[in-house]
Amino acid sequence: MKGWFWLLLVAFLAGLFWWGMQRNPRELPSVLAKERRPAPGFTLPLLPPYRAEWGEAFRLEDHLGKKPIVLNFWASWCYPACYEEAPVLEAAWRRHRERVLFLGVNTQDKEPEALRFIAQFGLTFPQVFDPRGRVGVDYGMYGVPETFFIDGEGRVYARHAGAIDEATLEKYLKEMLP
Repeated sequence: MKGWFWLLLVAFLAGLFWWGMQRNPRELPSVLAKERRPAPGFTLPLLPPYRAEWGEAFRLEDHLGKKPIVLNFWASWCYPACYEEAPVLEAAWRRHRERVLFLGVNTQDKEPEALRFIAQFGLTFPQVFDPRGRVGVDYGMYGVPETFFIDGEGRVYARHAGAIDEATLEKYLKEMLP
């Protein structure tokens, strides 16, 4: 009888593992997006290259409800996904900066490594520093990279897990822009 219990337990755990491996991480649910909840506010220090234009700290609440926001969580140790999407985000920022605010949140990283990443990709959209990753927790982030789209009313419109490509980014922007 004891042998059957262990066999059933192992079979159950194997089935659970198999089921979990079949799930697409890009389809992980976001309560914020599903229920179109207001974007959680935060204030974080800007990384040094952005302070002259944006100030010492970035307060999200000051920008909510003015225009759509693309909020991208990334880290320098996130290879290859963050490295793949950085040029895509920069190009979109340059195309849409008058109508959309892009904001990068460097999370659970070290500042010197983050600064090297920024320089490597020539990122010009503002980047804040969140070494403990507390803002990602507020957004229900599963891992980096993740991008949240906040509409012009300040509500979370969508969440994208993993590296975002140009077509997907443009699709979200087209849906959010008037």
